[in-house]
Amino acid sequence: MAWLILLIAGLCEIGWAIGLKYTEGFTRLTPSILTGGAMIVSIVLLGIALKTLPVGTGYAVWTGIGAVGTAILGIFLFGEATDLPRLASIGLIVAGIIGLKLTSAV
Repeated sequence: MAWLILLIAGLCEIGWAIGLKYTEGFTRLTPSILTGGAMIVSIVLLGIALKTLPVGTGYAVWTGIGAVGTAILGIFLFGEATDLPRLASIGLIVAGIIGLKLTSAV
């Protein structure tokens, strides 16, 4: 269950990271409220997951999910670069997340 909670926390991290773009420096009310809510949910769920998971593993996977998801959405939503080094780097992060999951005792 902790891994599922961590996954949801990571998805919320993607939500708030992308949401920051839409807040326009927190000058737009609705995106700012949604982004703030996603931040709170993400951190709370991370904290719940870390009751069971090792902190190093949990935090690294959480940030990895956020980094990969945000980079991929940046490509699709904002036309960010899709060159080979960038995609390979995203792949390395995914490999790290998988490696941490596979080597976790929980």
